[in-house]
Amino acid sequence: MATCFIGIDLGTSACKVLALDTSGEVLDSSVREYPVLTSRPGWAEQEPARWWEATDDAVRELLDRLPAGSQVRGFGLCGQMHGLTALDENREVIRPAILWNDQRAAPQCTEITERAGGLAGLIDLVQNRMLPGFTAGKILWLREHEPAAYERMRHLVNPKDYLRLRMTGDLVTEVSDASGTGLFDVRGRRWSTELLDLLDIPVDLLPRAVESHEPTGTLRPEVAQRWGLPASTPVFGGGGDAVIQTTSMGIIEDGAIGITLGTAGIVAGASGACPDDIDGTLQISCGNAPDRWHVMGVSLVAGGAFQWLRDALRPVDPELDYRSLVDLARQAPPGSEGLLFLPYLLGERCPHVAPEARGSWVGLTPMHSTAHLSRSVMEGVLLNLREIVEVCESTGLDCTQVRVSGGATVEPLWLQMLADVLQREVVTVTGAAEGGAYGAALLAGVGTGDFASLSDAAALVQETSRFKPEADNAELYDRLFAIHRRLYRTLQPTFAELAGAQR
Repeated sequence: MATCFIGIDLGTSACKVLALDTSGEVLDSSVREYPVLTSRPGWAEQEPARWWEATDDAVRELLDRLPAGSQVRGFGLCGQMHGLTALDENREVIRPAILWNDQRAAPQCTEITERAGGLAGLIDLVQNRMLPGFTAGKILWLREHEPAAYERMRHLVNPKDYLRLRMTGDLVTEVSDASGTGLFDVRGRRWSTELLDLLDIPVDLLPRAVESHEPTGTLRPEVAQRWGLPASTPVFGGGGDAVIQTTSMGIIEDGAIGITLGTAGIVAGASGACPDDIDGTLQISCGNAPDRWHVMGVSLVAGGAFQWLRDALRPVDPELDYRSLVDLARQAPPGSEGLLFLPYLLGERCPHVAPEARGSWVGLTPMHSTAHLSRSVMEGVLLNLREIVEVCESTGLDCTQVRVSGGATVEPLWLQMLADVLQREVVTVTGAAEGGAYGAALLAGVGTGDFASLSDAAALVQETSRFKPEADNAELYDRLFAIHRRLYRTLQPTFAELAGAQR
């Protein structure tokens, strides 16, 4: 009888579900997609009902494909962070969820910072600056712009914790995802009642927060029956995707960084102490073990830029997909013959806190083709991540070893280009393409006691491939990187004017 753990990753564009055995091998996986709603520039919303439909379909498909007699020991949950999912007194959804990449709450973030006594006071309370994507600003936006909805709201949860509610009936989050609300004392691993009081937000609006490996309930009878599992099957805390994807790469201790190439781009490392991030450029979160913290810089768009390009070109070529875009990129030379892309399609979080930033191509000429467009989008995303790596190094993180995860890792060109742009070796590991679902399953194994600790579970992660930088491209990418860095400063006033013209 095969023993396995189920990891569920509720991403921005799709839900991925996988089964992991006690040796760390992925037995099978299933994916379901859903749309992002963008009714205005800078807005991003989703219908929570679509999350549950996708999860239910993916879980049932996965379970149907597992070998007969397989024993599911438990579920681990992972999901996109910061999304405000508002519920009424009956725990029913009030309005579409406002997502992590939504930029509407920038003015409210300024207000929160002022109420906290400025940036230094805010960082003292929650160890982070108040980014527009964080949940706290969205709460104030809702109170100001949709007061009727705010008055009806009795609970709010992050996206993965809405799945938990549907699975178990319990309102619970865990510390890594709570860290991304902007309302959590990351150093103290608790809700910041001090900041909540300053903002006049009742603490009982928020779910209780547990550690990532802790049990949070068992399957509701109707869900258990639908999935063909015992109602006693436990569901564990899990983690916010940006944090748990680092865990998925086996990065629990200091000494390596993980880069996630998903919808967003994440550069992250682990720390045995809550660091002092003086200016709030990087995000500090609780790690997925009680004595660990997580340090990261997040670019709002990475693989998401490729998804945008695919969708934008599909009216011309309905058969266009990710693989064909990568094949196009292979046809263009390194540097895209002088074409640069700035990936600020949704504004930016790191290396610049800039909700008004906009995506741009610079250097277009009649000689450029769709092959150049495709490659330049990839290069622009990776040059932006190089900026974040430099920020991480400046804070003392050891960035010598680079591990990579996320959906883009299935395409070797992304990995080789990353090695060339960073000019350092890039390593992939088991489960890399599985992303946060892999780490969520590992945490379920820790929760059940099948793994003695998260460090023991992470030891199952093995290296699968290495990509060495091509020396011939080093000078070219150094030159392009210098131009890339200047372009943001040069265009910043223009971005602000354009953003103002859209209001």
